[in-house]
Amino acid sequence: MTLERAQMDWIYIVGIVLFVLGLAASIGLHEIGHLVPAKIFGVRVTQYMVGFGPTIWSKRKGETEYGVKWIPFGGYIRMIGMLPPRPGDEPGRLRRVSTGPFQGLIDSAREVAQEEVGPGDEDRVFYRKKWWQKVIIMSGGPLMNFVLAFVLFAIVLMTWGLPALQPIVSPQTNTCVIPVSEKRTECKPTDQRTPAAQAGMKAGDRIVAFDGAKFASWNEATQMIRSHGAGPVKVDIIRDGRPMTLTVTLIAQDRPNLADPKKIDKAVGFLGVLPTEGYEKQSLGAVAGHMVGLTGNVVRSMVNLPEKMVGVWHAAFSGEERDRQGPVGVVGAGRLGGEILASQQLSTQEKLYTFVNLLAGFNLAIGVFNLLPLLPLDGGHIAGGLWEGLKRAYARVFRRPEPRHVDIAKVLPLTYVLAMVMIVMAGLLAYADLVNPIRLSG
Repeated sequence: MTLERAQMDWIYIVGIVLFVLGLAASIGLHEIGHLVPAKIFGVRVTQYMVGFGPTIWSKRKGETEYGVKWIPFGGYIRMIGMLPPRPGDEPGRLRRVSTGPFQGLIDSAREVAQEEVGPGDEDRVFYRKKWWQKVIIMSGGPLMNFVLAFVLFAIVLMTWGLPALQPIVSPQTNTCVIPVSEKRTECKPTDQRTPAAQAGMKAGDRIVAFDGAKFASWNEATQMIRSHGAGPVKVDIIRDGRPMTLTVTLIAQDRPNLADPKKIDKAVGFLGVLPTEGYEKQSLGAVAGHMVGLTGNVVRSMVNLPEKMVGVWHAAFSGEERDRQGPVGVVGAGRLGGEILASQQLSTQEKLYTFVNLLAGFNLAIGVFNLLPLLPLDGGHIAGGLWEGLKRAYARVFRRPEPRHVDIAKVLPLTYVLAMVMIVMAGLLAYADLVNPIRLSG
């Protein structure tokens, strides 16, 4: 093994470790999002843990044990009284488990939930809190992920920006006119020179206005050029910091359609320059819009998740190509983190941009996933709290007796089934990420 290869392997491992640490920090903040409102509303929290499995370190402060566990792929806070006792039972008092597999399962869960409820804790159990307090407590975790994703996206987009084509003449610009029907990139001696070359435009020239009109993007500039058609036009540029105005005589050419490159726009205005690929810094409002758009993409991915998991299965066991737009697990994301830092194709700035963007996207996905209205996810508890609020509002309006607290214990059998499905999906993703991972380079 060469020294360079060994260094790349170490950088790859460092990338994985950094992603895992970033993920652990995200999980810790997610649980703080639950912990803080729970304590504000008086719920007794006995544990705050980052990770699963054996405990590495823990320390008790007040009534809560804070700790870190070995497997950094999750976390939890333990609140007393997550489930209400059976109707007729006194809080904290246990009763013989009922017969029947499902009822026995539910009663066992109730007893476990009541075991930590001690004298004086009757008003500190989770299930007895107001419905809106329950919603705030359970929404705090996903909200923290959204806030963290927004901060990370803001760092990326406001510091580096989004990849964008800039109106700067690229060094790869051809000086000859190559008909769109000819699949070549090299000029022939007989080729006509482009209008830009004839007017003396050079690589590095920044185009700032066309025919006296400024534009907001390269795409807008292209549309202005094409709609102008053949004929002379004034083009304002900046060269080496000095503003200049060139007179360019556009020609008519057939060019690929901007929206659908398979279609051809006939006899449109042609200048003959290529833009430069770069980054365009964004405003805070643009960051919010970017995150809203990504959130919509994540929601659509969640809807299509069962179909996508079929593709993951085939990729894992049949060797089919992995869908780059498909789901990726923690193992795969960690590998991507390693590939990003070890990449020799990316500059240091691009590595930082891509790595932070990966961590931001993962937080966004965690937040959206946890809002699914299914137990044991946070969204299932939020749905229970909202349903309780609706029931109580209905009772007040129609002067009915105040309803009991929503009993989510009744859906525990379904919860266990969904938990098993999630475990199987996580296992499948982890296996696919090991044997047929999504790679940075495709």
